[in-house]
Amino acid sequence: MKARILFTALVAASLILSSCGSKTKAPKGETELVLPCSEFKSDRKTFRVYSFGESMDMNVAKKKAMSNAKTDLAGMISTTMKVVGDNYVKSMEVNNLEEVLERFEENARTVIDQELSGVLVVCDRLMKVEKTDKFKYYIAIELDGEKIVKNYYKALSKNQKIMVDYNYEKFKETFEKEMANQ
Repeated sequence: MKARILFTALVAASLILSSCGSKTKAPKGETELVLPCSEFKSDRKTFRVYSFGESMDMNVAKKKAMSNAKTDLAGMISTTMKVVGDNYVKSMEVNNLEEVLERFEENARTVIDQELSGVLVVCDRLMKVEKTDKFKYYIAIELDGEKIVKNYYKALSKNQKIMVDYNYEKFKETFEKEMANQ
């Protein structure tokens, strides 16, 4: 009986210890790089991106990183809003579908442009590349999805043609479904 318990304990210990090792090793000749700030990913409530900029001048590196990150973020939000708009408008029963879709897309562009000025920096790291004597600035930024939906609604509420058929709760539900796919 003691031998069986000892054997079971040894098997359990070996399983636990083997699971603590590294999951997978990089293929021979390759090294995995972990970029600073890359751990910040979008989730159900927040759009997040990370990027970097490189320059001989520290401030230029920072500006490049922010510009790259904002471009990526705008693209991500734009794509999401297009899918949400398409799905929402197609679920509505309107006669002028193309016109309504166009207005939704225009509205999305306006809101995205306004929101990008209020991004939050959630991570930033400055590195000096010794070989090139350049600065490398890593950054991660985010925007709150809920805030985007509210501002989108505000902008839509100014357009009477769309507001006749617009249902905020249904739009928000469509938006949340798409955010769950992030």
